[in-house]
Amino acid sequence: MKEHYYFDNAATSWPKPESVYQYMDQFFRAYGVNPGRSGHTLAVEAETMIGQTRRLIGGFFSFTGDSGRVVFTQNATDSLNLCFRGLVESGDHVIITRLEHNSVLRPANHMERDGGVSVTRLGGDGAGYVDPEDVRKAITAKTKMVVVNHASNVLGTLQDIESIGRVVAETDALFVVDTCQTAGVVPIDMHRCHIDVLVFTGHKGLFGPSGMGGMIVGEGVNIQPTKTGGTGVNSVSDFHPDDYPYRLEAGTVSIPGIAGLNAAQRWFAELGNQLLDKNGAECASHQEATQVALTHIHEQEVGVTRRLIEAFADLPGVILYGPRGNSPRVATFTINIGEMPAEQAGAMLDADHGLCVRPGLHCAPLVHRDYGTLERNGSIRFAPGFFTDDEDTELALEAVTELAEYQASR
Repeated sequence: MKEHYYFDNAATSWPKPESVYQYMDQFFRAYGVNPGRSGHTLAVEAETMIGQTRRLIGGFFSFTGDSGRVVFTQNATDSLNLCFRGLVESGDHVIITRLEHNSVLRPANHMERDGGVSVTRLGGDGAGYVDPEDVRKAITAKTKMVVVNHASNVLGTLQDIESIGRVVAETDALFVVDTCQTAGVVPIDMHRCHIDVLVFTGHKGLFGPSGMGGMIVGEGVNIQPTKTGGTGVNSVSDFHPDDYPYRLEAGTVSIPGIAGLNAAQRWFAELGNQLLDKNGAECASHQEATQVALTHIHEQEVGVTRRLIEAFADLPGVILYGPRGNSPRVATFTINIGEMPAEQAGAMLDADHGLCVRPGLHCAPLVHRDYGTLERNGSIRFAPGFFTDDEDTELALEAVTELAEYQASR
């Protein structure tokens, strides 16, 4: 038996592929210096790895622009703050959804309260899907930015960003997509979805470490820097460089963090080529191989999720939230068990069974308000991942069944 049965991948994926741990350690030991600044061999090697990682991530999201527009940040929250502070001005209008994480809600709230920005918050249907026509109706001549959470970190609802992107592309507004729950989980094509700025975090589906994120800024989009300082280039200038990526990268970037993303990208490609080889196909480009890997990962994760949802639906007192059946989704869903507080249920699942889930509001209070779970302080989130196996799944079924029967008998 395992010590822990991990179902909290919507917060942070765990474990990572072994090659990620190994490469981070090896590269940081060998080349953990300031990249590019000094011009010596070690610095050049570090800068070369960073440049390669930008190209790999660009291809991963089917981005065909300059790889310098793949910008590294501390995390997705950092990137989203850059979008709000660097793109939106007083008098502008911003559209977000009620499915958003606080990394979008709070910057929008602050810009509305303090920055003279008007904000429209679009709701979803009963399963959490946003109608692209509602986006069309909400856009005005003053709309600067439309921000959409690709998948809800509470419900698992997978939005139709291609249709929403087409709507936004017909206007002067910018389309910003938060891919925290989908990067590394489902294929995303920036061009096909008309995405102007794609925001990602490294520590979830991309299998990188914590404290590492970024954004891909489309050609023609210029985000004003909100931090200035050292970049290692054009040091004589009194002002921060305008060129990407330096425009948005002040100070030294995380060598071990980027190395982790680099190793993970190569792991995705290796998985994709292994799957192609089984089908008799030849090795593919990085973009082609990773798309094959993502399709496989998504199918596997959602398969586990649907098995759990179907079983939980038959248990006494279990309440399920979000899409059902074959609706588009990622491998995240939430439940409540009778009148038991979510925190109590989560604590019991952990203490009695070693089951790692996430009770609470999941930093997405508007979702819980809309689903009537805010008053009971949220719900219990399950988020299986690629490394979730049959033993994990069986334990989850056993643990929730036991807890549901216990609650029903009280």
